[in-house]
Amino acid sequence: MGHLRNKQRRHQAKEAALQREERLRRLEEMDLANMPLRLDIKRRLTSRSDRVKSADLHPTEPWALCALYNGHVHVMNYETQQLLKDFEVCDLPVRCARFVARKNWILTGSDDMQVRVFNYNTLEKVHSFEAHTDYVRCIAVHPTQPLILTCSDDMLVKLWNWEKLWAVQRVFEGHTHYVMQVVFNPKDNNTFASASLDRTVKVWQLGSNVPNFTLEGHNQGVNCVDYYHGGDKPYLISGADDRMVKIWDYQNKTCVQTLEGHTQNVSAVYFHPELPILLTGSEDGTIRIWHSGTYRLETSLNYGFERVWTIACRRGTNNVALGYDEGSVIIKIGREEPAMSMDVNGGKIVWARHSEMQQVNLKALPEGTEIKDGERLPVAVKDMGACEIYPQTIAHNPNGRFVVVCGDGEYIIYTSMALRNKAFGCAQEFVWASENSEYAVRESGGQVKLFRNFKERKSFTPDYGAEGIFGGQLLAVKTSSGLTFYDWENLELIRRIDILPRHVFWNEAGTLVCLAAGEFYFILKVDIAMIQNALATKQQLSEDGIEEAFEVLGEVNESVRTGLWVGDCFIYTNSVNRINYYVGGEIVTISHLDRTMYLLGYVPKDNRLYLGDKELNVTSFALLLSVLEYQTAVMRRDFETADRVLPTIPKEHRTRVAHFLEMQGFRQQALQVSIDPEHRFELALKIGDLDTALVLARESDSPQKWSQLASIATSKNKFDLVKECLTNANDYGGLLLVATSSGDSDMLRNLGENGVSQGKFNISFLSMFLLGDLEKCLEILIQTNRIPEAAFFARTYMPNKISYVLEIWRTELAKINEKAGQSLADPQQYENLFPGFYDSVKTQQFLLPERSTLLPANAATKVPLNMDRTPMDEMKEAENEGRFDYNPSTSGADIAVTLSNGVLAQLQSIDKTEPASVDNKIGESTAVNISSEKMCPTVSSSTGGNDDSSAGIGSSLHVKRKTSLDDFESEIEALNLDDNIDTSDVNIDDVELSDD
Repeated sequence: MGHLRNKQRRHQAKEAALQREERLRRLEEMDLANMPLRLDIKRRLTSRSDRVKSADLHPTEPWALCALYNGHVHVMNYETQQLLKDFEVCDLPVRCARFVARKNWILTGSDDMQVRVFNYNTLEKVHSFEAHTDYVRCIAVHPTQPLILTCSDDMLVKLWNWEKLWAVQRVFEGHTHYVMQVVFNPKDNNTFASASLDRTVKVWQLGSNVPNFTLEGHNQGVNCVDYYHGGDKPYLISGADDRMVKIWDYQNKTCVQTLEGHTQNVSAVYFHPELPILLTGSEDGTIRIWHSGTYRLETSLNYGFERVWTIACRRGTNNVALGYDEGSVIIKIGREEPAMSMDVNGGKIVWARHSEMQQVNLKALPEGTEIKDGERLPVAVKDMGACEIYPQTIAHNPNGRFVVVCGDGEYIIYTSMALRNKAFGCAQEFVWASENSEYAVRESGGQVKLFRNFKERKSFTPDYGAEGIFGGQLLAVKTSSGLTFYDWENLELIRRIDILPRHVFWNEAGTLVCLAAGEFYFILKVDIAMIQNALATKQQLSEDGIEEAFEVLGEVNESVRTGLWVGDCFIYTNSVNRINYYVGGEIVTISHLDRTMYLLGYVPKDNRLYLGDKELNVTSFALLLSVLEYQTAVMRRDFETADRVLPTIPKEHRTRVAHFLEMQGFRQQALQVSIDPEHRFELALKIGDLDTALVLARESDSPQKWSQLASIATSKNKFDLVKECLTNANDYGGLLLVATSSGDSDMLRNLGENGVSQGKFNISFLSMFLLGDLEKCLEILIQTNRIPEAAFFARTYMPNKISYVLEIWRTELAKINEKAGQSLADPQQYENLFPGFYDSVKTQQFLLPERSTLLPANAATKVPLNMDRTPMDEMKEAENEGRFDYNPSTSGADIAVTLSNGVLAQLQSIDKTEPASVDNKIGESTAVNISSEKMCPTVSSSTGGNDDSSAGIGSSLHVKRKTSLDDFESEIEALNLDDNIDTSDVNIDDVELSDD
C-alpha cells in the first residue's frame, strides 16, 4: 500500500509540473506581462506643511506621524482628517520620528544630535540624551525587545536599551560616510541592514560590532534600504543617488534586479508588507509602484508636492504614508477585504496568507468548545501549499468542489480539497454561475468569455465596454451606462438597469437579487418563469429587455460591504460595522461589530453565521434558521409551511417574528405570535381587538394604555368602555367631556366630588357649576384658598353668603396686613355702598323655585335665553303683581348647614367677636366696595334659568347699621394708615385652578 501511495504522489507531482509548464506557456502567449495589477489607489489624507523628513503609521490607531524640517512633529488622524498633535522638538530639523505603541511613546532624532522620548498622550518629554556627535538620520525600533538603533552622519550605528536607562549596548563601525538609514530584518530580528553614502549596504548582527557582509553595486551614495516581508524570498531593496533601485539576495549576496525609471536621486524604498508590490520615491517628485514578483512598473504617482523624502507602511493595513517637500499624503492601495472563501456545504474556509493557501475545517473544532457570539474561533489552520499568483480574491463554486484564485491579471481554478490545478487563464475578474460548471471571465480589453466544464464556449464585447461582471442566476455586466443582465446560455439581453452597483447578490432560487451601490441598495424580485417563457418564444425581448420581469421590492439607504442570501433573507454588513438582514421590507440588526468584518457564509445545520476579518480571524454569530425559514415562507405566502415552522421557533424569538408579520400587514397573526405585552397591546389597538386590549390594559394598569384604549373605544362608540378607561387613566378632562356630551348628571356629580380629592379642582368646580350646585362651587373656592374669587362668586350668584366669605377673607388678609383686611366693606354694614344689593338678595330667593325645577331637554327651545332676561325686573314685576313675597326667613338658614364639614371647621376657627369700631374695621382698600352699576347688572343678567341661578339658602341679611356716605368718607379721612402698607397685591391664592 505504501508503494502505491508513493507512486500516486509521484504521478500527481509530475502532472502538476506539466500543468505549470503549460500554464506558463499559455500565459506567455497571452502576453500577461502587459496586464497590470488591479490596484485601487485612494487618497485618504492630504496635509500641507513644512518639509516632511520622516513618516510613520501607528499599528492600531488611524494616526500618521510626521517629522518636519522646521523642528516640529505632527500627529494626524487620517480617518477624521484632523491634526491631533503639533509640538516643537527643537529649533533644528527633526529627521526621524517613530511610534513605540507598547510604551505610548514617540521617539525623535534631530540635527542637535539628541534623541528625545515623548509620551504621545500627554506630550510630556519622558527622556532625552545625546546619541551621536553629528546629525541623527534614522531610528529603528526593535519589534519585541526594548531596543532601538540609531544612525548618524558620524558614520556610526548605535544600539540603545531603554530598560537600562538608555544605555548604549553596542556601537557598529564600518561605514566610511554618512549612515542614512537602518532597518531590522522582519524575519530575523537579530539582524539589520544599513545604507550609507559610501555606496554600500551592510548587513549586521546585534551581537557583533562588525558587519556580516557588504553589498556593493551602486555608483553613488545609498539613501534607503528595506527588507522583503514575505517568507519565500531573502531579499533587500536599496535606492541611491545614481537613480537606481536594486533588489539584493542577501543569502547569495548578489543583485537580482535593477529598477530604472526615476530621473532624480532615489530617496525612499519600501517592500509593502501585505501586497505584492514595492514602492520607490525620488526627488523627481514621483512614487513608483512595482510588482514585487515580476518587477514590472504598475503605476506612477505624482501629487505635485515636490521632492519625495519618505515612505511608510504597516503590516495589517493597506495605508501608505508619503512625505514631501510641501507636506504629506496618506493613500490606500488595493483591497482591505481579505482573500477568503467558505464552502457552506462542507464547513471549510480557504484563505490566502500572502501567497500561501491555507484551510480551516469548522467541523474539526475541539470537543466541548463553547461558541460565543462575536468571539474568535479556536480554529486549526492547515497549510495547502503556495499559489503561483498573489491571490486578491478567492471564491468557491456553488457546490464547493472547486475554488478559484484571482490576482496578477489571471485566475487559477483548484480542487478545493487538494489544491490541484484544474484550469487557468487571463482575467481581470472571475465569476461563477448558479450552475456548478459554468463561469465567466472579464479580460483587460473589455471582452467577456463564458466557460462550461472548463472549456470556452462563447465570448462577446458589450457595446459600452465591460467595467465589471457579476455572477449568479443571470450574468450581469457593468458598463459605462449601467448594468445589463444576460442569459448564460445564449447571451440574450434580459434587462438593462440604470444603476452602477458595486456588488450583485442572488438568492439560491434566483428569484431575488440585491443591487448594492455606494450608499444604498435595491432589492428586486425576478420572474424566472417569465424570462424562460420569453427566451423560448422570443417574445417580449426589446432593446431594454423584459421590463416586467424585474420588480423593485425595496430601497434602503445603507452601504453594503459584504452580503449573502439565506432563503429570501438578505444578510449583510454595512459601513458602520453592523450585521443586518433584510426580509419583506423590515431590517433587523443581528449584532454590532467592534471592527470591520466580512461575511463568509451561513451554516443552516449550526444555525450560525460566520465572518472573517483582515487578520484572518473567524468569528461566529447565532442566527436561527427556523426564524429565517418562517420569514421566507411568509414572504412566499406559503402559510402552510409557516404554520409548520412556527412551533420550532423558541419563545424568546417570537416577538421578532411578530414584528416581521406586522411589517407584512399580517397584524392578526402577529398578535397571536407575539409574547411581548407592549407589542401585543399595540397590535390589538391597530386591529381594533378591544377585548384583548382591555385584558392587557388591566394587567399592566398603565394610565398611558388606558388613555390609548379610551381613544380607540371612543371612535367605536363603546362609551361604557370609554368610562372605564378614562377612570383608570385618571383622565378627568375626558370624563367631563363624556359626561357633558351624554348629559350624565350622576357622572358629573361623581367628577365633582372625586375631583377635589384628586386635586382636580378645576374639573370639580366646572362639574358642580354645570349641575347648578353653587354651594359646592363656593366651597371649592374656599377650600383652594381662592377667597377673593369666592367673594366675587358669592356677590354674583349667592349674595346672601357675602358676609361669611368676607369674614374669611378678612382673616386671611390680616395675616399679611391687618389694616388691609379691615378695609373690606361688608354690604350688611354698609348697604349704601352697594346700591341694589338688597334687591339682588330678593332676586336670589325669587329664582329659587325655578332653579329647583328640572326641565326636560325638549323644553330647551321654549326657555328664554339668559342673555335675553332681566331677573331683577322680573322679581319686581312679580312683587308688584303679588306673585312673589320676599320672606327673609326662607333664605336665612344658617350658613353652616349648607357647607361641608371641612369648610365648617374653617369657619369655626374664625374669631366670632363683635365687629370693632369703624376706625379699626375699615382699612385703606375697599376690595368689595363696587358700585351697583358693576355688581347688580352682573347678577341680574346671569341669575336665571336652571344652570346659573343663585342659591336660595343662606343667612338672613339683617342690616345691623346704616351709615351715610358722608359719614363713611369722614371716617376714611380720619383713619390713620401706615405709609408702608403694600396694597398692590393682596391676592393670597397660590393654587392654580387647573387640571394639572
